[in-house]
Amino acid sequence: MKLCLIVDDSKVIRMVAKKILQELDFETNEAEDGQVALDSCKQQMPDAVLLDWNMPVMSGIEFLRELRKLPGGDSPVVVFCTTENDVNHIQEAMEAGANEYIMKPFDSEIIQAKFSQVGLL
Repeated sequence: MKLCLIVDDSKVIRMVAKKILQELDFETNEAEDGQVALDSCKQQMPDAVLLDWNMPVMSGIEFLRELRKLPGGDSPVVVFCTTENDVNHIQEAMEAGANEYIMKPFDSEIIQAKFSQVGLL
């Protein structure tokens, strides 16, 4: 079973994402900010990361840059899931190592489609 780390400061978003991902046969871990997520990755590197941009302590983009520096940190598929939809944010995310980008609000179909595109399903 593949492991997906859900990183979002919203408990509701994490809960919705967890339900969708478990229906897609993913094991899930959760983190409420980038620092907690980074610590989690140091303990157990996930197969995938569903990542919010705007969070306290450490933002999604800062987390992504740090993740990619870790041993094995180049392997997780990172899907940004955010309200930031301008081309500059998307370009910055891709340059930092994101694999795909989802706009909030999302639903099961959107997650399934994006995870299929990046080879997780």
